[in-house]
Amino acid sequence: MSQHYTIHFAKGAPPPRNPAKHYFLDRELGHQKDILTEDDVYCSCLAKTLCHVPVPVTVGFYAPFGCRLHMMLDKIMVLMQQEATQCEAKELQHVQWQPRPVQGWGFSKLLWYLVFLQPIITEVHLRRKNVKFLFIRFSAWQYAGTDKLWAGLVTTLCEGIRQQYGALPFSLYSVLGKKAATRLGCRQREWHCRRQLCLTLLALLAALSLGMSLLYLSMGSHALSHGNLFRAFGGAATTLSSSGLLMAVYSVGKHLFVSQRKRIERLVLREKFGSHLGFMCEVKKEVRLLTDFLCFLEIYQRRRLRVVLEITGLDTCYPERVVGVLNAINTLLSDSHAPFIFILVVDPSILASCLESACSMKGTADNGYVFLNRTITLPFSVPIMGHRTKLQFLHDAVRSRDDLLYREMTRKVRSRGGDGDGGGDVEPLLEMEEQARAESAQSVLEVQAARSIQEALCCLHDEGDCLFEYVPDNVVSMRRIVNTVPITVRLLQQQQGDFGGLSPRQAVAWVVLANQWPCRLSWVLQCLEDRQQAGGAPEACARLWDVFCDHSLELHTMTETLQKVLDLDGDPELFQRFLGADFPFTVSEAQRLLRCTVNLDHSIRRRMGLIRAVSTLKSPRPPKSPARKAPHTASGANHAPGAAWAGQAPAHACEAHQPPGRGQVQTHGLSALHLGSV
Repeated sequence: MSQHYTIHFAKGAPPPRNPAKHYFLDRELGHQKDILTEDDVYCSCLAKTLCHVPVPVTVGFYAPFGCRLHMMLDKIMVLMQQEATQCEAKELQHVQWQPRPVQGWGFSKLLWYLVFLQPIITEVHLRRKNVKFLFIRFSAWQYAGTDKLWAGLVTTLCEGIRQQYGALPFSLYSVLGKKAATRLGCRQREWHCRRQLCLTLLALLAALSLGMSLLYLSMGSHALSHGNLFRAFGGAATTLSSSGLLMAVYSVGKHLFVSQRKRIERLVLREKFGSHLGFMCEVKKEVRLLTDFLCFLEIYQRRRLRVVLEITGLDTCYPERVVGVLNAINTLLSDSHAPFIFILVVDPSILASCLESACSMKGTADNGYVFLNRTITLPFSVPIMGHRTKLQFLHDAVRSRDDLLYREMTRKVRSRGGDGDGGGDVEPLLEMEEQARAESAQSVLEVQAARSIQEALCCLHDEGDCLFEYVPDNVVSMRRIVNTVPITVRLLQQQQGDFGGLSPRQAVAWVVLANQWPCRLSWVLQCLEDRQQAGGAPEACARLWDVFCDHSLELHTMTETLQKVLDLDGDPELFQRFLGADFPFTVSEAQRLLRCTVNLDHSIRRRMGLIRAVSTLKSPRPPKSPARKAPHTASGANHAPGAAWAGQAPAHACEAHQPPGRGQVQTHGLSALHLGSV
């Protein structure tokens, strides 16, 4: 009796101690793979749907860059193959027939069927549930430099099917094959003998045999009076029959050595191919021939065939190339019985902008999203990375580092072991002892660094630590953080000995801060540098969040200039909670960590420094009346060069008259949060 299982994902709930007992696929579908993450659930549901969806279909796999796309595609491919295997096993339990192989003896049988038999589409074939998927991946980035990007899509599809079944079967079908006929009813016969072809072939062979016989008689018998007549008829019969057979062999050999891909490339390379009226018709003929060949293979193998074409990297191409690929997809989808499943992996916002900016789509795709919806028949937006998915990615990213650290620690610790005693001179023994002491001290430092790195990395994937919430959902950003942590920890150890009072958790938190909010962090560091150069640096125990609040209004006035840099930052509310509550870094800690920061682009700070310096320059003003000269002189002190480097003078005046309490921080925090929405 089959069992049903319900999957629950509670927000903020701790993971089960044994996840395999709680999260796995429905056993009714035969999968025995455990579900450990939310991505497994989404991939499983999409894979099951694609196994039974009517074809042709175009799946819009919507996701931004670095959003674990290839990992999910690989997972979907495995699940679709498992689903197809299970469906075929269930189908074979209720029927008497077995699928025909295309390898070994089945290959010779396939060639025989291709030449002498015509397939018939029956109701039995249409009711078959067993499916085989052929996966072909097309990377548009590889063809981004050519004007014929769409032709690369068609040729990749043809070449993938050709490599799957071999060149000879497709060449024979191109020359001698016949399209499948449709005969619905109670008839179970799926093959029809091609009598016309068989009779033609027998006639050619008979003519060839007769001609050769007449030639033999004319050459071997000198007494016959009709020798010349036999020689003439024999030569004619032999020439005509052999020429017919040679033409067939030549056509097969031509298709064997000149593939569909080369034929399409030749069409594309013709001069003025775009103005050739029959060009697209030729391409459609090649695609239709490929579709008919797949239909033949379906009936021969006694299973349904589905070609899954994964299109990636399209959002990295020029707009005109993107339009060409979409037109090629529409060309392939023009046949309502084409067994194609297109998985279009793109960022919809970028693709819509490409469609709107393409010159050839003016008036047709003024709204890129509307045009995209006309092509996509199954939208699938990759969801935000779930809690358990994020934890798994961090585990995978850290596990390799842990393995390396474990080998390094064991190697260094073993090197500390003493070697066997041996005799020799005193001086070599002293040199060996000093070298052993130096290696021992170095190995101790390496072991300490390895332990600190391991402790820092463990903080990243610890669900009980609040730092886990600040790790981004982007896989590329995860790897950047994991790869940067060991460098930062080692620099702290080399420059400040015992980390200068900083913990490995603070080091990894600083790495996350620089990765997630590079603009805001660079602004705080630049303000600290300017105030220090002006001689008004804040106290060492002052918090970075307080410094940011003091200068947030000035940053708000530069949002137009720094808009592209501000787009690099993450959620401003999380930034406030990060520096204001969870990790309240002080000025002294920031100065120590800055010397070990390698994942922060210093050009952002230099740009901010130049903008602040230019903003202090005042345009010349007309002379004022003597009555207002005194106030002007008094206010001029505030515009001295030192005060200009120090930042906004009114901010210091506010600090002098009003102590920086909690209410003031929140007031500045609101203006700081407003930066994220501008």
